[in-house]
Amino acid sequence: MILLGIETSCDETAAAFVDDTRRILAERMLLQAELHQPFGGVVPEIAARAHLQHIDRLIKAAMGGADLSLADIDGVAATGGPGLIGGVIVGVMTAKAIAAVRNVPFIAINHLEGHALTARLTHDIPFPYLLLLVSGGHCQLLVTEGVGRYHRLGTTIDDAAGEAFDKVAKMLGLGYPGGPVIEKCARKGDPRRFNLPRPMKGRAGCNFSFSGLKTAVRQTLQRLDIITPQTIADLAAAFQAAVTDVLIDRTRKAVKIFRTGWPDGRALVVSGGVAANLLLREHLTMLARAEDLLFIAPPLRLCTDNAVMIAWAGVERLRIGFYDSLDFKPRPRWPLDPLASQREKSSSLDAFKSE
Repeated sequence: MILLGIETSCDETAAAFVDDTRRILAERMLLQAELHQPFGGVVPEIAARAHLQHIDRLIKAAMGGADLSLADIDGVAATGGPGLIGGVIVGVMTAKAIAAVRNVPFIAINHLEGHALTARLTHDIPFPYLLLLVSGGHCQLLVTEGVGRYHRLGTTIDDAAGEAFDKVAKMLGLGYPGGPVIEKCARKGDPRRFNLPRPMKGRAGCNFSFSGLKTAVRQTLQRLDIITPQTIADLAAAFQAAVTDVLIDRTRKAVKIFRTGWPDGRALVVSGGVAANLLLREHLTMLARAEDLLFIAPPLRLCTDNAVMIAWAGVERLRIGFYDSLDFKPRPRWPLDPLASQREKSSSLDAFKSE
């Protein structure tokens, strides 16, 4: 089984071919960072226009790299959401057109499920496993029970970790995207110089918050009389350390819940763009070792948005008979666990009644 995957949910335009033996046959990607750097973040209209301009070329290039034609594919998978809706529409309509012409299944992939299933492509791990999904738009702890079956343990109540990296990098004048530039700058810094808060650390539950940390960085900058390159490096290091501490604390809480509720689970997986951060990987490795869990982090190139994960999620879905009709509507929002909010409301109501 060979699947074409298309990813256009944010600022990467990508196409890839993957088969059901876990072979990546070819992939092509256009990074849009240079287009958005002048604005300090992704501009949705610019992103959508770039997707429209380049997606056909990238699909053709990937076909050439795999020595395939569209007659060889068994299905087309595209990110159907969540994401910037203009870009999502470009990918979905392209995939629908190919599926209709070739008379093969169209599979709409939840972008988060693409990240969630990447570890099964790279490491062939069984369900269930605990997933820390941490990226520019999302920060969640989920139990991956099966294809299409996810149980959310925690989520951010404001900014995602990657979003905080981008905004703090802009404050520090380091550029975009924030994750890589802060990590590079932090290598020269002293994380102990500035005492930044660790929002939600030690609190019950597994939710995250990064807005207050971002505000603390801005207030620290405003109090400084002289800002040198070393000051910037120290503040970047302090911020990175604070984010890591919060992520580890929340994940440790989730591990305890995972152990109790899913005793057959044996792995802790990290995915999403922030999963490329080496400090975070180091601390997650130590946490997993202490908890006697297998720690899995996909290769760095498969942590950020890519079409390989979308094609693989398509393989996972198609081989158990999941596919979509051509009237599927692209979704700017698409929770992996749609019942999570309902459970949280019921839990909050029970707590209120008990008081």
